[in-house]
Amino acid sequence: MRLHILGICGTFMGSLAVLAKALGHEVSGSDANVYPPMSTQLEAQGIQLMEGYSADHIALSNPDLVIIGNALSRGNAAVEYVLNKGLAYVSGPQWLADHVLQGRWVLGVAGTHGKTTTSSMLAWVLEYAGMAPGFLIGGVPQNFGISARLGATPFFVVEADEYDSAFFDKRSKFVHYRPRTAILNNLEYDHADIFPDLAAIERQFHHLVRTVPGEGLLIRPHHDDNLARTLAMGSWSPIQTTGEDGDWQAELLSADGSAFRVSFQGQVQGEVHWGLNGAHNVANALATLAAARHVGVTAEHGCAALCAFENVKRRMEKYAEPNGISLYDDFAHHPTAIATTLDGLRKKVGSAPIIAVLEPRSNSMKLGAHRDGLADSVGQADHVLWYAPANLGWDLNEVARECRVPAQVHHNLDSLIAQIQQLTKAGSHVLIMSNGGFGGLHAKLADALA
Repeated sequence: MRLHILGICGTFMGSLAVLAKALGHEVSGSDANVYPPMSTQLEAQGIQLMEGYSADHIALSNPDLVIIGNALSRGNAAVEYVLNKGLAYVSGPQWLADHVLQGRWVLGVAGTHGKTTTSSMLAWVLEYAGMAPGFLIGGVPQNFGISARLGATPFFVVEADEYDSAFFDKRSKFVHYRPRTAILNNLEYDHADIFPDLAAIERQFHHLVRTVPGEGLLIRPHHDDNLARTLAMGSWSPIQTTGEDGDWQAELLSADGSAFRVSFQGQVQGEVHWGLNGAHNVANALATLAAARHVGVTAEHGCAALCAFENVKRRMEKYAEPNGISLYDDFAHHPTAIATTLDGLRKKVGSAPIIAVLEPRSNSMKLGAHRDGLADSVGQADHVLWYAPANLGWDLNEVARECRVPAQVHHNLDSLIAQIQQLTKAGSHVLIMSNGGFGGLHAKLADALA
């Protein structure tokens, strides 16, 4: 079958394309924003990419089915062509459920934060145990070098996103997946472009809870009021909890979270010594071990697997070190994620200078939904540089003035790079946080500092 994917370079849709190709379909796709790592992954798979959303792309590919990403809406030229021509179309989550997940043991990882990292951990733990799982992850796990694969067993790990499915299906993606093992990492307000308030997100999470079978398992942090309120709407599956007072607990052996001892219901299971840091990643690890145990992997074996885990690309990824200046790329784009990422780095590097560079480009950021929490989120940095996208819609200077550490706003990359050059020296750490390509800042900065 010939498939054409609209929005193919999104982390979910790009992974979907890899699975479709592996199933033997002829796959092409269009996207307005083509940048690594997804673009390079797709090209390596022999998948044809087309820049922009011209109707001609669909006409040329002559697809049997068009898979439409949730970034597209009515008025888009490609969408209008599909509708006017009466072409067959479907959402990405629906296609995944029908053609990949049906009949498999699905392990879904949901939550406002940590989905990609936890999904990658879980897929790796199952792989390490010889279970050859399939997976679809919204990033590129470095243990695998690819964001999706079909796998050779019934087990399938999926990053279960709460964002909507398509312009014609406003349910959250994860409602389609029907997981037998479900991790609920955390729950906060996000996606202000589609959810009016926290209660609306809680309702969608409860729709997910409703699909977990009675013989399945729900895993959640013991202390998360929003998730507790969600489960109070009704829950029909066994629950295991993580964190302080939970079934699964971690005793830090290193302040930065790079080493910890794991216990389950009061019994020590093993230790993890790894290259990650931060309390958030320790929490992700506990949820991973709980989910893996549900499919037969002992916690002791899971701990050994996590010792060999390599983080996802763009998750605190140290990508260059020009003249002794460490440059990191991170996907954080929510105040909580920004704060936990900076906290992990601070505990790792001690008193060494940290320069945080942030681009608030998510839809929620553009709408100002997280504006009030931004100034506090960067308190662990020594200096903060904000980059204001042209379409931000509100004044970043107000946030900069509220920061407890020196902070400036830049409107072009040249001035941003110039100030980073002035602020850094050997031993400095520059943490770049954005959920997009940041205009190629990463490579430009590395070249400038070299």
